[in-house]
Amino acid sequence: MSEITMVEAINLALARALEEDQNVVVFGEDVGANGGVFRVTAGLQKRFGGERVLDAPLAETAIAGMAVGMATQGIRPIIEIQFMGFIYSAVDQIINHASRMRNRTRSRLTCPMVLRTPHGGGIHAPEHHCESTESMFAHMPGLRVVIPSSPQRAYGLLLAAIRDPDPVIFLEPSRLYRLMKEEVIDNGEALPLDVCFQLRDGKDVTLVTWGAMIHETMQAADQLASEGISAEVIDVATLKPLDMETILTSVAKTGRCVIVHEAARTCAIGSEIAAQLAERGLMSLFAPVQRVTGYDTIMPLFRLEKQYIPSTARIMAAVKKTQEVS
Repeated sequence: MSEITMVEAINLALARALEEDQNVVVFGEDVGANGGVFRVTAGLQKRFGGERVLDAPLAETAIAGMAVGMATQGIRPIIEIQFMGFIYSAVDQIINHASRMRNRTRSRLTCPMVLRTPHGGGIHAPEHHCESTESMFAHMPGLRVVIPSSPQRAYGLLLAAIRDPDPVIFLEPSRLYRLMKEEVIDNGEALPLDVCFQLRDGKDVTLVTWGAMIHETMQAADQLASEGISAEVIDVATLKPLDMETILTSVAKTGRCVIVHEAARTCAIGSEIAAQLAERGLMSLFAPVQRVTGYDTIMPLFRLEKQYIPSTARIMAAVKKTQEVS
């Protein structure tokens, strides 16, 4: 069994879903002949045919609208939006129709569709190619929002999303597409949605993060360990619905919490986690919750991108600030 990248793991999951269920279809801009802008769907059209892996016109509203119609009629569409910054044209269909279909029809119709799109910065691309607006979708009732942080979790979480009876926004950290490799068993086993994953055990501080920021957070945890600070690392994975029980249990053990995310600071998922910690876990905290985030600006171009994305040094500084209060 060889180690593979996240791109290859997602491709494996898509192929597995297409093979297992004849109602699964994949479509989007350039996903067929070209295999997608990041080559995530490479080879799928040749293997499964042009009726199941389709190229769509440059029209995100139409792509999302087609998916809603298909999903209500027994098909399981998996659509790709080339970059998260292009998703806004599809918001009308996602929020006004996909997210409301079960409620609107009193469960007579469901909308089992998955919308995949690259997420976040770090690939030195201009604006619209580096968005982290996951909180916008997490705010909408009726949507699941999932962000994998490794090849293994990308494979298992995507299979779970495809099999879910309701719409899932599946955000793929483009910075992680080829950053690491892991052994992934192509056995068709899904990972559970709606739960956090504990990636590292610790006793002094809880680091809560997701997506590409797992990389810097784990680096920070390693460096903190060398300084005698034991950090527990929680990968949120499913941002909506949010598994606060795992986070609260961890904070009850460590007494301190640092939340790390690439998205802009204001009204982000980190804000929600901090609010719930204040409401439900205040008596467990020895120090105020710290947030290490992006800034309330558009991602700056190229040279300043590294300054925008939270660094290992910023995470460590926030952890040490929590240690100042005993």
